[in-house]
Amino acid sequence: MVILLTLLAYFIVLFALSRITGRKATNSTFYRADRRSPWYMVAFGMVGASISGVTYVSVPGMVTSSGMTYLQMCLGFIPGYFIVAFVLLPLYYKLNLTTIYTYLNNRIGPKAYKTGSWFFLLSKMLGASLRFYVVCLIVQTFVCEQIGIPFTATATCMVLLIWLYTYRGGIKTLVWTDSFQTLCLFLSLILIIINVAEAMNMGLAEAAKTVAADPMSRIFVFDDWLSPQNFWKQFVSGAFIVVVMTGLDQDMMQKNLTCKTLREAQKDVCTYGFAFFPANMLFLVLGILLVHLAACRGMSLPANGDELLPMFAATGHLGKAVVALFTIGIVAAAFSSADSALTALTTSFCVDIAGCTDDERLRRRTHIAMCLAFVVFMLIFRAINSSSALNAIYTLCSYTYGPLLGLFAFGMITKRATRDAVVPYVAVMSPMLCLAADTCVPMLTGYHFGYELLLLNGLLTFGGLWIASHKKQALYT
Repeated sequence: MVILLTLLAYFIVLFALSRITGRKATNSTFYRADRRSPWYMVAFGMVGASISGVTYVSVPGMVTSSGMTYLQMCLGFIPGYFIVAFVLLPLYYKLNLTTIYTYLNNRIGPKAYKTGSWFFLLSKMLGASLRFYVVCLIVQTFVCEQIGIPFTATATCMVLLIWLYTYRGGIKTLVWTDSFQTLCLFLSLILIIINVAEAMNMGLAEAAKTVAADPMSRIFVFDDWLSPQNFWKQFVSGAFIVVVMTGLDQDMMQKNLTCKTLREAQKDVCTYGFAFFPANMLFLVLGILLVHLAACRGMSLPANGDELLPMFAATGHLGKAVVALFTIGIVAAAFSSADSALTALTTSFCVDIAGCTDDERLRRRTHIAMCLAFVVFMLIFRAINSSSALNAIYTLCSYTYGPLLGLFAFGMITKRATRDAVVPYVAVMSPMLCLAADTCVPMLTGYHFGYELLLLNGLLTFGGLWIASHKKQALYT
């Protein structure tokens, strides 16, 4: 009952913000918030929007397998965000884009434009619905099953809630609701850390010393070049992941394009770029403290690191207050990423595929269709009920960002014109070659690809476009 009342209060606030921000909303409001968003609100909300519910659960458990080495990648995020701020954003603002894939139409051609748009729609729909499914499953297991609510109703209601507070104001509403959800996310995280420390009779200072003295607090790995946790692999991959999964992703860029000026958008991106290191450090600190708590209570650690936080926070081991905090935190993380994904999918389909920015009726129908697709995909994932199959789907989504990297890199680095008709074939072949490399190379050499596979994917796409190009300068550069 405490959890339900807490969630009720939480969603009342969301709907109130939606009511205020959705007044007199137009398509321009839905897609671009009329370019009037305060940059500091966008920056704060983007931190939460970039932390999905899966991240909220998974990052604390990383300490059991890789310590705090994930922070190496978070350091790499910083130069990545500077590239987004000072290379990509000036281009997007100069062209006054509603969706970033319009650039491909101007620079390469309509086939490249549609290819980039469809790659985004496919990968974002699969990836976002899969991440939201994982969160729905946690809510179902620890909350809804206790009161007899079936999973179909849970998934439908959670997506319906997103639609209810976004269907009017769209991205303008999300700028404010995501800021509120980010606040809830980090308040819950900090309060859970305090509760875990108190459960071991520690003050915060003593807890910090415990974390610092633990071998799992190791951040840097310079001595093993074959390890996926090697510093340079993590750092460079972190930079490219930000460029591709933020700078070339309509979902992540849409709120950044709502700032009043380019300069404000650049301040926004650089500000939240620096925030990811301390934010993820808090998650990892919580993970180490939970391992110590398990040792203090004689509890075995779960085989899957993703189960570490739910084992304590969702089962009542730390009291009802922590269960409520965990529920709020994971719902805030899940909703702040899923709501922006649904809005971006609606925007990209209407603008990039349907080619219409003024038809409000089409936009509303598309938004409903995207919500229904979310529910359908989650029910399919529920029916599959196989961790290996779901991991394969998630891996497939990660492959689709490489072609976007290659397309944008070719357009921005070179002035060559390429045959637009071959772009879809190049974009499909590159991930297939990467999949083959990821399968064969470990068996032949013992080398295991990490996030650098993304770079290979982009390089193959770039190479294919170069082979199909000629020296005649493109119409637009």
